[in-house]
Amino acid sequence: MPLNYADVDSLQIIKKIGGTSEVKKHLENLGFSVGGEIKVVSALGGNVIVKVKESRVALSDELARKIMV
Repeated sequence: MPLNYADVDSLQIIKKIGGTSEVKKHLENLGFSVGGEIKVVSALGGNVIVKVKESRVALSDELARKIMV
């Protein structure tokens, strides 16, 4: 399921990262990698704030849809 549909305060494992190679590289630079753990901190209007590797990152609805958990 796409990340933007995950429950708030739920720990998720990244299964797949989609998009162009540039998008994948950008998300990798932010700390997102397949098999990594992320926690949804809050969600509003499809946009999400997640905790990844002890950092909080805000993602747009478009980017969140590219991360499958």
